[in-house]
Amino acid sequence: FILLFFIAILPAIWFNEIIFFLLPFGSLLFYAGWKFPQVVFSCLLFSLPFSFEYHFISGWSMDLPDEILMLVISFLAVACFISSTARRKSFIAHPVVQLVVLWFVWMMICAAFSSLPMVSAKFVLAKTWYAGAFLLAPVFLLYDKEAVSRSIRVLIYALLTVVLIILVRHGLMGFSFSSVNDAVYPFFRNHVNYSAMLVCCIPLILVLYADGNNGTRKRITALVVIIILPALFFSYARGAWLALAAGLVAWWLIRKKLLFVAFIVSVFISVAVLGWLASDSRYVKYAHNYRTTIFHEDFREHIRATYELRDISAAERYYRWIAAVRMAKEESGVGFGPGTFYNNYQPYTVPAFKTWVSNNPERSTAHNYFLLTAAEQGIHGLFLLLALIGSCLWYAQRLYCRCRDFFYRSIAAASGIMLVMISTLNLLSDLIETDKVGSLFFLAVSLLVIADINSRGSSDPSPDMQSVS
Repeated sequence: FILLFFIAILPAIWFNEIIFFLLPFGSLLFYAGWKFPQVVFSCLLFSLPFSFEYHFISGWSMDLPDEILMLVISFLAVACFISSTARRKSFIAHPVVQLVVLWFVWMMICAAFSSLPMVSAKFVLAKTWYAGAFLLAPVFLLYDKEAVSRSIRVLIYALLTVVLIILVRHGLMGFSFSSVNDAVYPFFRNHVNYSAMLVCCIPLILVLYADGNNGTRKRITALVVIIILPALFFSYARGAWLALAAGLVAWWLIRKKLLFVAFIVSVFISVAVLGWLASDSRYVKYAHNYRTTIFHEDFREHIRATYELRDISAAERYYRWIAAVRMAKEESGVGFGPGTFYNNYQPYTVPAFKTWVSNNPERSTAHNYFLLTAAEQGIHGLFLLLALIGSCLWYAQRLYCRCRDFFYRSIAAASGIMLVMISTLNLLSDLIETDKVGSLFFLAVSLLVIADINSRGSSDPSPDMQSVS
C-alpha cells in the first residue's frame, strides 16, 4: 500500500488530480472486500445518501464515495459469479436477468453507431458498474433473509441520518420552498433527487416493519416512517407525491392480481395519446405563452402555475419532450447514441414551446426517461426497457401470490411498488441516470431475482472468497 501511495504521488502532482491519490485506497478497499465482501457492500449502501458529486479539474465528474465502491463491488461480484456454480446457473437462467443483458447488449450496439461514440462508451461503462454493484452483487452476497434484511436496514438508517440533518437545516431556514435546494446540498443535487430517494425507500421501510420480530424493532421502523413522511412533504416535489400515490395504487393492484394488466393498459394509453397529439401536429395547439411562464418561489403559486400551464419547469418539459419524440422519429433504429441527447436535441425543438430557460445551462436532458431512451437508443431500446419493467412487475405480482414465505412476499411487493414509483418519477425526469435513484432501480430488480431464487430453494451458501483466490 505504501509503495502504491508513493507511486500515485507523481501522476497526482503532474496532472493536478486528486483521483490518483484515491487509487491506493481503492486497492486497499478491494483487498478488504476480497476478505469481507458483505461488509464492503454494506458500506456502499450506507454511502448512497451521503454521496456527493465531485468535479475534477479536467472537467470529469464522479459521485463520491459511492461510485468508487461500485467499482470495487462490481469486481467482487464477478469473482462471486465465477465461484458460485449453483447460484450462477439460477442467475443466468432467470428471464429478468436475460432481459437486462439484452438491454445492455443493445446499448453497446447503439454506442457503436452513436453520433458521439466516446460519450456513449462512457455512458455504457458507467451503467455497467451500476448493474454490477446493485444487480449482480446482491444476488451473490444477500443469500439469506438476514443478509437481505441487514442490508435494507443499513440503507434506511443511513438515509434517516441524512434526512435528520436536512430537516434541521431546512427548519432553520423556515421550511420555505425557496430554500429547500440549499438545505439538501451537498448530499443531493436538488430537492427532486432528494424526494425521489425518500419516496422510493418507503416500501423497503415497510418491509422492515412487516419483518420486525419484536416490538422494539417495529417501533423503531414506525418512527422512521413518521420522520420520512414529513420530510417528503417538505421536499416540495410534485413528482414524488405523485409517485407515492402511484405506489399506493400499485399495492392495491398487486393484491388484486392486476398490476401487470394495468401496466400493459397504461403503455397502450400512453402510445395512443402520443399518437393522437402527433397526428396533424395537434400538440402545437397546446403551446404555452412564452411571456407568462415563470419560476415561482412561493409553493402555492408554484402549484397554481402548474395546473394553469404557466410553470416554467412544466413548460420546458414540453419543449424537450417534443424534441425527444422528433429525434426518435428521425433515428428510430439505433437512436443518436446513449448519453448524447444534450448534444443533439436543439435542432429538433419547436420554437413555439421555447421558455426562458431553454438555453439549458445545466446541460440536463429530456426530463422523461422513456422518451430519452427512445431518442438515444431508438424504438428497440425503448421496447427493451418497457419489457424489462413489465417482466419485473409480472414477477412481483406472481411471487406475491405464489410465494409462501412472508418475508419474500413482502420483498416482491416492495420491489414491484418501487419500480412503479421509479417509473412514475421518470415520466417527469430521467433519474435512473443518477446514483440516488439508478441504484434503487437495479436494487429493486435484484431483490425480485433474489426473492424468486431463494423462495425456490435453489440458492447455495455464500461463496468462499478464499477459494476464489
